[in-house]
Amino acid sequence: MTEEPSGETATHPDDAADTGLHRNQGPYALSGPIERPATGTVPLRGDLAHIGLAGRHFVPHYAVPQPRTVLPGGAPLLLQPDAQAEELCTLMEGDSFEVLEVGQVWAWGCLSLDGPVGYVRLDHLELLS
Repeated sequence: MTEEPSGETATHPDDAADTGLHRNQGPYALSGPIERPATGTVPLRGDLAHIGLAGRHFVPHYAVPQPRTVLPGGAPLLLQPDAQAEELCTLMEGDSFEVLEVGQVWAWGCLSLDGPVGYVRLDHLELLS
């Protein structure tokens, strides 16, 4: 135990098993695989995730969402970056879409941290003003 500058006593994680901390690893331990959420439900891929998932899911990169507005006429939210892919829902004109990755034709992102998640053609989105 050590005394913090605030005057409170701090306990080392190795000394207190019931703190929720793992030995020498802090609050987030790589303790094994977890069940992967279904595609299209959480903004998480093998290479990239929404910054809001940091600490819950481990990926090489996290992205801060860049909000875009859906243009007049709406836009389909697709499971894959392909016009023939399964449509998850239709985004309505004026909806805010959180873009996490931009390609030449498609943007990958979500409506919110809780989904749905998919691909929208860039020509259906505009930067928020």
